[in-house]
Amino acid sequence: MYMYKLEVELKEQTAHVIVMAENDEQAFDYLEEHLVRHFVYNPEVVEASIIEKKRAVKGSGYVIAPEV
Repeated sequence: MYMYKLEVELKEQTAHVIVMAENDEQAFDYLEEHLVRHFVYNPEVVEASIIEKKRAVKGSGYVIAPEV
């Protein structure tokens, strides 16, 4: 199992999403599910990319710093 830090460029904003998945394909599937659940409308995704990928072990995590 891996933790994925994904950067998603939407039509009106950029979002960072963290998901746990077995592989890259599954991570993008989960990303789509989370976007649909999070937004009231179905957001238009311009681009989505994997920023980081690491094994999901005890203590794993990411720091998401605000963009300046």
